[in-house]
Amino acid sequence: MSTAAISRPGQVLADLLPASRVKDATLVLGGAALTGIAAQIAVPVPGSPVPVTGQTFAALLVGTSLGAYRGAASLAVYAVVGMAGVPWFAQAKSGMSMPSLGYVFGMLLAALVVGALARRGADRSVARMAGTMVLGSAIIYAVGVPYLAASTGMSLTEAVAAGLTPFLIGDALKAALAMGALPLAWKLIDGDTDKH
Repeated sequence: MSTAAISRPGQVLADLLPASRVKDATLVLGGAALTGIAAQIAVPVPGSPVPVTGQTFAALLVGTSLGAYRGAASLAVYAVVGMAGVPWFAQAKSGMSMPSLGYVFGMLLAALVVGALARRGADRSVARMAGTMVLGSAIIYAVGVPYLAASTGMSLTEAVAAGLTPFLIGDALKAALAMGALPLAWKLIDGDTDKH
C-alpha cells in the first residue's frame, strides 16, 4: 500500500503504520516508556517541589502522534505503573503521594484532547500546532496546579508561583519544537505522497 493511499485527513502519524492490535499495544507501551524516559530529564526548580522535565513535551507529543485513545492509554499506563511503584516519574520517583502527581493526571487528559485535535488536522500546520500545544499545556496546569495546592497546603497563588510561572519559558520552547517537528513530518510524508 502506498503512502498516497494511507495519508489522508482524519489520521494521526501513527495511523500511517499498518493497522493491528499488536501495533496499537506497542505504540501505547512505547508512548508510556517515552514519557518515563523524558521524565528523567529533570532540573530542580528552587522553591518548588515540581522540576522542569521533558515529561510534558513527551506527553503532548505522544497524544498528537498516537491520537486521542492510544495517547491517553499511553499516559494511563505511565500513571498506573508509576503509582504502582515503577520509579519513572520525574527524578525517578513513584507512588501516589507526590505533590506533582496532578500534573501526571493532567498529562493524561491533555493527551486525549491534543490527540483528538490532531485527528482533526491540528498537527499539520505550525499555527494549529501552536494552539494545540498551548491548550495541552493549559490542561496540564489546570489539573496540576490545584492538585499541588491541595497536596501541599499552598494557597492557589503560591501554587501558581511554584508550579506554573517558573515553567512558562520552558513550555514555550517545547511548544516551538513540537510546532516545527510534527508539521514537518506531515510535509515530508506529503512530499513522499506526491512522488507516488
